[in-house]
Amino acid sequence: MARPSKFKRDQAVEVVMNEIWSKGYGACSVKALAKTLDITRSSFYNAFGSREALFQETLQLYFERSPDRALAAATPDYPVRKLLTETFRAASRARASDDQARGCLVINSVAELSSRDPVLGPVMKQAVLENLARIRQILEWGVLQGEVKADDDLHGKALALQNLLIGLNAMCKVVTNEEDLWAAAKTTLRGLDLYDETHPAAPPEDPD
Repeated sequence: MARPSKFKRDQAVEVVMNEIWSKGYGACSVKALAKTLDITRSSFYNAFGSREALFQETLQLYFERSPDRALAAATPDYPVRKLLTETFRAASRARASDDQARGCLVINSVAELSSRDPVLGPVMKQAVLENLARIRQILEWGVLQGEVKADDDLHGKALALQNLLIGLNAMCKVVTNEEDLWAAAKTTLRGLDLYDETHPAAPPEDPD
């Protein structure tokens, strides 16, 4: 991993995010991260306080860039089926385009830390539970919009959608073809009656 030419906090957080994403939190000691950033250990602690605090900063940066960030930014008036279809299409595309097949930083860290780290384990559990609650809220908006039946099991559907996200982020480490990932997502969305049938077969090109 390339080091920043000179220490800039935002750049350093991004470098650390990618280090942890590629290698795992446990492999990224303070000594290793300080070396990557080309700073002393004392400078590391002065800048970030602790490795745990820095990791939580990297999570915030990751959340801002994650392919499912549209769920957090959604508003009650946005069509729910369109939102979910676009989000899972984007997730399939993002995971397939990662030539390192790293999956999701959050899900990787949940597997690594949730039952082992007394400080960060609860943080990772909370991240998943908050996303689950957000999905449930979006489905409730769907009921108000008439896109989701009022008598549907919203909790069960929210769990299924969260499980689909987790599954895609694990499966992409082995199944790297975008269309295969998208087929899995689309089939689940259709099974849950949450797929936008007007969605194009292929994702739009990224703007230049």
